Amino acid sequence: MSEPIVYLNDRFLPASQAKLNIYDLGIVLGATLTEMTRTFRHNPFRAEDHVARLYRSLKFSGITIPLTPEEMLARTNELAETNCQLIGPNEDIGIVHFVTPGENALYAGSAGSAGPLRPTICIHSFPLLFEMWRHLFTEGAHVVTPSIRHIPPQCIEPKMKNRSRLHWWLADKQSQAVDPRAITLLLDLNGNVTECAGSNFVIVKGNTIISPTTRNILCGVSLQTVKELAPQIGMEFVEKDFQPYDVVIADEAWLTTTPYCMAPCTKINNTPIGDGKPGPWFQEMLAAWSALAGLDIMAQVLQK
Repeated sequence: MSEPIVYLNDRFLPASQAKLNIYDLGIVLGATLTEMTRTFRHNPFRAEDHVARLYRSLKFSGITIPLTPEEMLARTNELAETNCQLIGPNEDIGIVHFVTPGENALYAGSAGSAGPLRPTICIHSFPLLFEMWRHLFTEGAHVVTPSIRHIPPQCIEPKMKNRSRLHWWLADKQSQAVDPRAITLLLDLNGNVTECAGSNFVIVKGNTIISPTTRNILCGVSLQTVKELAPQIGMEFVEKDFQPYDVVIADEAWLTTTPYCMAPCTKINNTPIGDGKPGPWFQEMLAAWSALAGLDIMAQVLQK
């Protein structure tokens, strides 16, 4: 095998042969529901949770697919086993699921007149490029809050992971004008902290992890992992609204996300958080996560 395989609709294909039609509503309307799982030592981590959330999103969106969650999981594991043969023993992959409503060759600008559709189903993977995130573990992340605001939950339910993300693209352009390596952190219409484009955001005060309320964010599987690990290391986990002021005066702040699990956030809008360095609770939590994964997460990210 010289290239990864992709599962598209009802079969596995070489990645170079996996194509989407230009009339697919994932392209025409940006109507795509998605998930991302990663592997540890080539084994998918919490894939069941990601697949379960995908099916909740599909149900809410009124999209029915001809695969059961068990069948989706079986194809996910098959793809991971096959594609991990192309990487080294100390490397891992990200696995992406996405589903669109399907193709509509009669598209004329209306989102609601597509008629009967056959959903597009895809599973694909990519090698995790840890060098992209090394600076987050050595320096910490810099988050920037641009003028563009988080889409209210009254408009798009945040519990669905979707790819209707033009506002994130525009927000990133503003953030990157401040710092080319900045990570965008959106505020809601009331000025409350929400989430980043590819990660959840939490702050730490004392021994308490504070997360924005799940009414306003996608509750990530990685965030759930942190919530579950918190009691093991003597931390509490609460949800409540907070603002950039609270971030500035916090002891620590973290990003939680699938590719690199978690990273310290040491600066917001060019203002240091805490002492501007990765904090001790971060080290404790990352060690607990590494024990759960059976792999030293920081060592993997920092390896050359």
